[in-house]
Amino acid sequence: MIVDCAVYRDGHRTEGPEDLSDALEEARAAGGFVWIGLYEPSEREFDLVTEEFRLHPLAVEDALKAHQRPKLDVYDDSLFMVLKPVMYEPESDAVTAGEVMVFIGDGFVVTVRHGEVQPLAAVRHRLEEDPEMLAKGPTAVLYAISDATVDHYLDVATELQTDLEELEAEVFQPERGGTRHTASRIYNFKRQILEFRRATVPLTVPLTRLGGTGALGVGVPFVHEKARPFFRDVYDHLARVNESVEGLDRLVSDILSAHLAQMSVRQNDDMRKISAWAAMAAVPTMIAGVYGMNFDHMPELHWLWSYPAVIVLMGALEVLLYRTFKDRGWL
Repeated sequence: MIVDCAVYRDGHRTEGPEDLSDALEEARAAGGFVWIGLYEPSEREFDLVTEEFRLHPLAVEDALKAHQRPKLDVYDDSLFMVLKPVMYEPESDAVTAGEVMVFIGDGFVVTVRHGEVQPLAAVRHRLEEDPEMLAKGPTAVLYAISDATVDHYLDVATELQTDLEELEAEVFQPERGGTRHTASRIYNFKRQILEFRRATVPLTVPLTRLGGTGALGVGVPFVHEKARPFFRDVYDHLARVNESVEGLDRLVSDILSAHLAQMSVRQNDDMRKISAWAAMAAVPTMIAGVYGMNFDHMPELHWLWSYPAVIVLMGALEVLLYRTFKDRGWL
């Protein structure tokens, strides 16, 4: 469905015709642009927009089906960019990714949003409060959306770092070294980082092209030359995010390895304790078994002090074994 539709002239929002074709012609005549925002549109709802703005059918298909990687496609009449804004829920330790598709062309911007993550309303509001920026046209909208998305990446990376430090403290606590659910929490955290990387890493190439770094930025239409330094700034922020995410990924792998090593050491300690107690139980069992065979010709069988002597012998051997195992750290 269409969430918002407005015509902007000289950086200010104005009331325009309801017909999209008339609005586009009016915006172009006044040197402005039309900005249409849609949320999970159906194919029928998107047909009118496609026809009026001459959007490429391949880009339209991507915008309708979603589940795209961040990318930048150049067509004859428009520029198509896909971004994946993310949201992190500390309560559930889950990274949720949405999708924002942006079409920009001569005098128009079309944004399509999928998912619950919704940065566009705040971006539009912020731009409308800055007419000087909004007067730059569709390029300013593309920059603002990219900048807002990447800035939120930094916030999510910070929250992930905080939660990972808590998980690290749980694993390396001297008393227990984590619980039986710690391994599953670490693995789930690693999956969330992977989901985060799917949003951030592929965005590097589109921002490199928009920033004009090397040959990748040559020939990108609908992007003003003076806007390239701004896109390079967004790229720098994204590079920081990717470095942070890569560090988080390595650290959580190290934490998982350390936790598994601790579990192995604890299991070895448990096995040594069990073996020590079994050895201690085997000695009196052996002695009692010998005297329980009911033979007539056995040492001291009819001696008055045989029973207490055997008990004392068992106790002495148990104490000897206990001290031996204790000194070697088995108990």
